[in-house]
Amino acid sequence: MANIRKLGQSWQARVRRRGFPDETKSFPTKAEAERWARSIEGEMDRGEFVSRTEAEQTTFGEVIQRYMETITPKKRGHVEETIRLTATLRHRIAKLSMANLTPQAIADFRDDRLSTCKANTVIRDLAVLSSIINHARREWGFVLQNPVEMIRKPTMPPGRDRVLSPAEEARLLQELAPIGRRNPIMQPLVIVAVETAMRRGELLGLRWEHVYLDRRVIFLPITKNGHSRYVPLSSRAAETIEKLPKSLDGRLFPINIAAMEAAFLKAVRRAGLHGLHFHDLRHTGASRMANKLPNVIELASVTGHTSLQMLKRYYHPKAEELARKLG
Repeated sequence: MANIRKLGQSWQARVRRRGFPDETKSFPTKAEAERWARSIEGEMDRGEFVSRTEAEQTTFGEVIQRYMETITPKKRGHVEETIRLTATLRHRIAKLSMANLTPQAIADFRDDRLSTCKANTVIRDLAVLSSIINHARREWGFVLQNPVEMIRKPTMPPGRDRVLSPAEEARLLQELAPIGRRNPIMQPLVIVAVETAMRRGELLGLRWEHVYLDRRVIFLPITKNGHSRYVPLSSRAAETIEKLPKSLDGRLFPINIAAMEAAFLKAVRRAGLHGLHFHDLRHTGASRMANKLPNVIELASVTGHTSLQMLKRYYHPKAEELARKLG
């Protein structure tokens, strides 16, 4: 039998049953306390009871913070995920208890983000939140459904097909020339990016001990898809790398992501190439390589794609080039 008692201005209900932890909750009225106690006892009688205490007493923000401290640092993309989750902690959704983390709350978060961000950014936000909730369910004992799985996701926009023309590349490299206070790392970084079609993170993580100029290859011990791979170097890429000064920390390009992006965007504006992203250099490199490596397996081994569908997002042959090949 539940115990109902008055505590100050509220009524506390306590349900005690052998084989179950004590369940306690306070309500504004005695009727609400009795109704809650009867529902809990009924669930226990039917064998359907699941304790919601921890979910009710823990906010989503506390769960996110715990995830950031224990799980995020183990990921290769921990820096970007930390930035993403820190922003989420400032949203009102972080103040909700895990028990009140409903599909409606997630949908409101989605709509708020869509008002300031593009769809692919929001899709990544939702994927991270879903991972956090699933981890909390599996590892930390929170009993709840994953509300992210119940809402409509934004439509993925079509893949970008921006490719630099030789003339545009020349203008960009001219604006990246190490004149005055411009970073001398940027021009060779862009050249190697175009020549190898490597990802931004792979480029910024390159170390001299993994460069074999005599064989014209670079070894990547860890990549986005979790596999290592060798990247062949064109003559232009090898010559560019050979001229780089050796840095004290062992990296080929000793610059952080924020500084690199800022310098790149400034050069893009000066060159009049508005709308160009650093990742478009990967598109450019893959498209150029496709003309030299018509074998899709060879092309994928260079770019690091694990599926033809993903490779198609980066390989953008021009119709006139295909027409010439057809004869």
